[in-house]
Amino acid sequence: MTLAEKSDLFFVKDKNFYKLLFTIAVPVALQSLLSVAVNLADNVMVSSLGDTSFSSVAMANQFTVFLSYFIRGICGAASLMISQYWGKKDLNSVRQLFTVVLRFSMTIITIIALLVRAFPEIAMGIFVKDEQMLRIGSQYLSIVCFSFIFATLADSIAAMFRSVEVVKITFILTIISLSTNVFLNYCLIFGRLGFPALGVKGAAIATVAARFIEAMIAVCFLFRESKKVSYRFKHLFKSNKTLRNDFLRYGLPVILGDMQWGLVGFCKAIPVGRLGELMVAANSIAETIMSLFFSFTTGMANAACVIIGKSVGEGDRRKTVLYSRTIQILFAIIGIALATLLFVFRRVPVSFYADLTNDARDLAVKFLGIGAISLAGTAYHASCFTGINRGAGDTRFVFVIDLLCGWLLVVPFTFIFGLKLAAPLTVVYFCTKIDQFIKWIFAALRLNINTKWIKNLTKDVSEIEQ
Repeated sequence: MTLAEKSDLFFVKDKNFYKLLFTIAVPVALQSLLSVAVNLADNVMVSSLGDTSFSSVAMANQFTVFLSYFIRGICGAASLMISQYWGKKDLNSVRQLFTVVLRFSMTIITIIALLVRAFPEIAMGIFVKDEQMLRIGSQYLSIVCFSFIFATLADSIAAMFRSVEVVKITFILTIISLSTNVFLNYCLIFGRLGFPALGVKGAAIATVAARFIEAMIAVCFLFRESKKVSYRFKHLFKSNKTLRNDFLRYGLPVILGDMQWGLVGFCKAIPVGRLGELMVAANSIAETIMSLFFSFTTGMANAACVIIGKSVGEGDRRKTVLYSRTIQILFAIIGIALATLLFVFRRVPVSFYADLTNDARDLAVKFLGIGAISLAGTAYHASCFTGINRGAGDTRFVFVIDLLCGWLLVVPFTFIFGLKLAAPLTVVYFCTKIDQFIKWIFAALRLNINTKWIKNLTKDVSEIEQ
């Protein structure tokens, strides 16, 4: 076999494949990049209020992080089902799945938001015992909880449209929401341009306002602008039992997988929060900066899910396998490049936190060194799991690997080394990342030994109740 023939087994030659991949990936990556950049700006502004306020908001935002995993799970389940029906060119089922996703996501998140609003002190008490941090965090959480509802609505709509290759809405929503958030944070935290100086409360109000505007624009786009799907208000009242059951059957492992991973983050935040302000501040800085470097991989994973799901829906297994191989190679290259860049320049973004103590910044630099080493594997396996495997319908495998790694490695190691052995803070941080050093092995083996991971989940029109 010649070199050219061998390359045909690993690299897609069709230029349209790369065009579609990056057409979807780039706007989503820019959205993630802007989101993290604004989170970084928010962190820097809140950090000017002092270590205690910064740490309190960081711990309160653990609920936002947890719910973001839940939303990501719903979006992943939506992409899985919708992209396969999109590949099959079944627009009626696509619209009905839109309805299923919207009803499901909004019901669950609204209940959670109202519970957090009713009991903010109990929610904060999970993480912190310090009375001042508890008071400040509860004030922030009792306001910011309303943003959960608007964020879920906007993110669900954007994810559904990505599944049918409509990506401009994602970028538009991000630009408007995040620019609004930064502007209002500046005004309401510090009392600029005639606004009152509300400090931590101002940061929460700014987040809610920005998310509300984002959600309203997303709703307008859903009902008025999209010609590709032609979704109308009347479709919200049309239920399809078969598709609803399929969404729960195949999508539930995705939702539960991301929720349990969010719960893992929730649990490892407990020892982190109880190790003091220094640990909380350094961990928050490191995780925010890590997300900045991980943003492009997020875009690639979303694009991979749509492309793989579409090829599975078309019934072309050979194309699916070839697409998978090409995407894996791209993931590996991107992961190594990101890891190297972060390790070399890790001190630069930390220097933006000038108002925090030198100890907090120095510890954050050490954390980033550990995080950078893990990033190469993370970029590869996370993109495979949330992109290729999910797009191909291989949701149970991803759920099992995440479940085992989270509850047999991350949570027990973080608790043991953090609270029982009183290990150095760098060791505790390593424990929070320990799974990232091995999960890429499972991803590579699953996708390259056989093709059992390819599962067509669609039904013929005759099998779907109309």
